[in-house]
Amino acid sequence: MTKTTFDLVVVGGGPGGYVAAIRAAQLGMSVALVERAELGGICLNWGCIPTKALLHSATVLRACREAAHYGVAGAGEARPDLAAMVARSRKVAGRLGQGVAHLMKKNGVTVFAASAKLAGGGRLALDNGSTLSAKHIILATGARARELPTLPLGERVWTYRQALVPAEIPKSLLVVGAGAIGAEFASFYRAVGAEVTLIDMTAEILPQEDAEISALARKAFEKQGIRVLTHCAVASSSLTASGVKVTLDQQGKRSELEVDRVIVAAGIVGNVENLGLEQTRVKVEKTHIVTDGLCRTGEPGVYAIGDVAGAPWLAHKASHEAVLCVEAIAGRPAHTIDPLRIPACTYSYPQVASIGMSEARAREHAAKTGGDIRVGKFTFAGNGKAIAMGEDQGLVKTVFDAKSGELLGAHIIHPEASELITGYGVAASLEATEEDLMHTVFAHPTLSETLHESVLSAFGRALHA
Repeated sequence: MTKTTFDLVVVGGGPGGYVAAIRAAQLGMSVALVERAELGGICLNWGCIPTKALLHSATVLRACREAAHYGVAGAGEARPDLAAMVARSRKVAGRLGQGVAHLMKKNGVTVFAASAKLAGGGRLALDNGSTLSAKHIILATGARARELPTLPLGERVWTYRQALVPAEIPKSLLVVGAGAIGAEFASFYRAVGAEVTLIDMTAEILPQEDAEISALARKAFEKQGIRVLTHCAVASSSLTASGVKVTLDQQGKRSELEVDRVIVAAGIVGNVENLGLEQTRVKVEKTHIVTDGLCRTGEPGVYAIGDVAGAPWLAHKASHEAVLCVEAIAGRPAHTIDPLRIPACTYSYPQVASIGMSEARAREHAAKTGGDIRVGKFTFAGNGKAIAMGEDQGLVKTVFDAKSGELLGAHIIHPEASELITGYGVAASLEATEEDLMHTVFAHPTLSETLHESVLSAFGRALHA
């Protein structure tokens, strides 16, 4: 007979849910995980991982086209094999999905393929007719793409799911929303030959990033041939014989654009429906579950982590919350997450990565507290490894508290930005000051030397600028 009573039941098997299950099992709890679709969640199956596989294919394609620059002959005629790219992307996702299933079995986690609803008294009703009981329940149900009334989804209007498995490369494409997801798809489809228009309602693309970095990203995108429109929204749309006709509204000025396909990347909404929250003290605000610093909801014994619990909507934030939530449940010391120490990465070309405050936010903070800041900048044009790689465009920007030397923010734009940002993440977690970073020895020749030079620049000591 299948066990139905556990110490902990996790609802949702994404990077928050499955990590919570593993950590709880490591701490000796009996654990069940309920997942209605695929283990690994959206991130592994339809988000983080398969998009990076496609983007890496685009990187290889770009390298082949530019091979002659590096003294490699015969590769310049490279062309995209879309079917093979998509197949590889799905294979990568499938492999990792099997890996999560193995981890569940290895750690003794009982997995239920079902949907679950809170039934009161520490019980969960599954749609297969079963009822599970647990002292603690973690909701990790994630989020889904926000739909726009002016762009009904269909065969020609896609979310990320359809954009990951196209049957062919559209000749023309509109990407609505220039955050991380929109920027990544714009980069991929431009690399494989589509004419891409990228729009956003805000003043700049990647609006959550430092303004200077966003401006550099826009310049890089436009250099690649991506048409970028800001302060721009979709007023209406209609299907044509072969595509979509869209009316754009750019600060009151309207224009029409006809494209083969549209990708909607205008944010996400939390999966809070059909969880039985209505009969509990769980509060929902703007489609996300309200929690405290230890991921507790208003209902005793019910917790929420990851995208369903609100911003930042990042897989690594979900996994970190999973660990701290479970450790708090187990009575272990747990430290709440400081959002300013969570790195954010956009895997477009070039990549953008950041942690902490933007320069503008840091200046506002300093003005309120009577302090001041120091800003350092170093371009990759002064880095030997970047020049050798042929990737010498980009910037590292650091923001420090002028008096204490605290690292307030760090921002990078470069094809390897996502790998570099962790250096500043470690520094922020260890509360390293500018002096600590200045005294750190960085290997030569490496891209990471730019991290050092930016810190030196903030205090008037840059060596290679």
